[in-house]
Amino acid sequence: MKFIDEIKFVVSSGHGGPGCVSFRREAMEPRGGPDGGDGGKGGDVIIKSTTHLNSLVDFKSNKKYSARNGVPGMAAKCSGADGEDLILNVPKGTLIRDETGQVIVDMTHVEQYVLLKGGRGGKGNFFFRTSVNQAPEHAQPGENGHQMEITLELKLIADVGIIGFPNAGKSTLISRISAAKPKIADYPFTTLTPNLGVVKFSDEKSFVVADIPGLVKGAHTGVGLGIQFLKHIERTRVFIHLVDISGLSGRKAIDDYNDINEELKMYDQHNKDKADFFALSTRPQILVLNKSDTVQEDELARIVSEFTKVSQQKPFVISAVTGKNIRELIVHIAEKIYAKEQE
Repeated sequence: MKFIDEIKFVVSSGHGGPGCVSFRREAMEPRGGPDGGDGGKGGDVIIKSTTHLNSLVDFKSNKKYSARNGVPGMAAKCSGADGEDLILNVPKGTLIRDETGQVIVDMTHVEQYVLLKGGRGGKGNFFFRTSVNQAPEHAQPGENGHQMEITLELKLIADVGIIGFPNAGKSTLISRISAAKPKIADYPFTTLTPNLGVVKFSDEKSFVVADIPGLVKGAHTGVGLGIQFLKHIERTRVFIHLVDISGLSGRKAIDDYNDINEELKMYDQHNKDKADFFALSTRPQILVLNKSDTVQEDELARIVSEFTKVSQQKPFVISAVTGKNIRELIVHIAEKIYAKEQE
């Protein structure tokens, strides 16, 4: 299924049904009065969040969605039925923006939101009868519904975001620590969509990890997969900064580390004026050196020393392929997450 994380379309609530003008015409009732019923209310546009969706692909086929109109009132004081509501199910973590780009609602912590109210139904002539006007010949038209253009923007919800250059081993790592089975191959941009995996830490505790593709030098300006997926790490609490130390990429591992951190800083600069934006460059990072099985012991010691000096933290040395130190890494991640929950 194609991953779609932003889409724009028009939504409309239903018009209210018009009231009815009617008079009783029955045998033995020569003075039958007004009996026009009320029109039904137009349907609302309702947004619901669900954990069963992870993409906005269901909205790709249509550019307009409309709730049903209310049914007109009828004779014999029969009210028209209310129009059926339009319910849009979106993944948890979806932002709803108006046509100016302003956030209407963040569906991260909201289960249901009424985006547009349907128009009220018009009153029938039975409603307008009085002692003075016993035969009103007018009824109300139904209120019009409302229409607006909205943008749905999905931001994944994960506790941990795995960042790093293409081929650093992000997909292999997430497949090792969780049940996720992402596509893995030895060429850049194998991963074209974010992958989510649930890591079981104990019988009662687990955490969600997101493998975020597309970070290369210049990503904040649109290089590679650009900023398409950078937004998905905005909601993660901790980053695993995964670095390929094998040297097979032809790049220096320490340069990869510095370049990714620079991209986070530049992304922060571009988004610093956004409401509720929490800078990426200041998030806690767990530095993980991958593919240690391809490096000699003396060279490995030199690399660890270099990264310790630059990052001001002792890096985790792992091999996602062989499983070296994977369990220790999971424990450390869990401790970091649950320690933050206690703060």
